[in-house]
Amino acid sequence: MRSKGSLAILGRNCQLHTTMSPVIRVATAADAPRIAEIYAPAVLERSTSFEVVAPAEDEMLSRMSKIQRDFPWLVCEYDGKVIGYSYASAHHERAAYRWSVDVAVYVSDEAHRRGVGTALYTALFEILILQGYRNVYAGITLPNPASEGMHRRAGFIPVGVYHHVGHKFGAWHDVGWFERALLPTIKEPPEPSPFAEIRNSPQVANALAKGQRLVRRI
Repeated sequence: MRSKGSLAILGRNCQLHTTMSPVIRVATAADAPRIAEIYAPAVLERSTSFEVVAPAEDEMLSRMSKIQRDFPWLVCEYDGKVIGYSYASAHHERAAYRWSVDVAVYVSDEAHRRGVGTALYTALFEILILQGYRNVYAGITLPNPASEGMHRRAGFIPVGVYHHVGHKFGAWHDVGWFERALLPTIKEPPEPSPFAEIRNSPQVANALAKGQRLVRRI
């Protein structure tokens, strides 16, 4: 199943107002229903994700809780409503991979082309640097020009393609892999810090603010 590293352009009929400023913050349990709602079209209507059953609210909450022990899960909120989210997860379970992570970002349609994805990634990467991670990776179902462009603007470079790796909606799909360096690869890197240990620190608050400044007015 593939949900990592994909920018979802999701259809919604709602319109946003123009009086509030977006906020980037750490996701909470109360965000699970909206996050599940944003993610569902990527599963049910598109090949952005290689899942075929959209996770319910309780499953999404379980995923969030598991990830946030070690990694950031962030949301962008506007006028009291989550309009996008981003998170990191382990790149691989083998121990030598533990300085590398996979990342994903999903943005709802009403916030498309407002810099929300880039802003979420900016805050996410700043936090991952604080934790001591060295590299981030993203997998994108191809073709997806919007997601590919956003990842390139965020500093990713393409490193390869898995050809015909997934079958969904009656077609075979390629997945392109992209990478971005966060920190130098020194000989003896310190162990990454769990996100739970720094979640409430001023440094994380500064990272969130740095990303937030990049969201264009909606």
